[in-house]
Order: sequence, then structure tokens, then C-alpha cells
Amino acid sequence: MTKETFLEKMADILDAEEEISFDTELSGLEEWDSLSIGSYIAMANASCGMKVDVKKVREAVTIGDLYDLLQ
Repeated sequence: MTKETFLEKMADILDAEEEISFDTELSGLEEWDSLSIGSYIAMANASCGMKVDVKKVREAVTIGDLYDLLQ
């Protein structure tokens, strides 16, 4: 998945008002909650065929960290 596609999918998942980037900190996003974590994991499974470790998702600090989990 390209970086651009990933950011588009994350913007949809987060339904964020502000623009997001790979440096965006998840703790600063009101929208980053258990529902969006579940949506991220579902997206990873569907788009990349990967099972993502929930613990690692919760430990992610930035959007870039979430992208790195898919590599």
C-alpha cells in the first residue's frame, strides 16, 4: 500500500476534521479510540492480508508508526 493510499484510508477511519500526516500524534486525535483501532486492524487485514498485534497498535505514537506496522 502506498503512503498516500494509507493516509487516505486513515483519514476515512479517523473522520478527522484536520489534515493528518505521518507525523500526526495519535494522542492528539480525539478520533483515535477503540472503534478506530478496530477499523485500522480490519483495514490491515483486508488491504494487506496482515494480522496486526493489538498491543503494537496501542503502543503506536504517530500515524507513521501505524504505517510501519504494515511493512
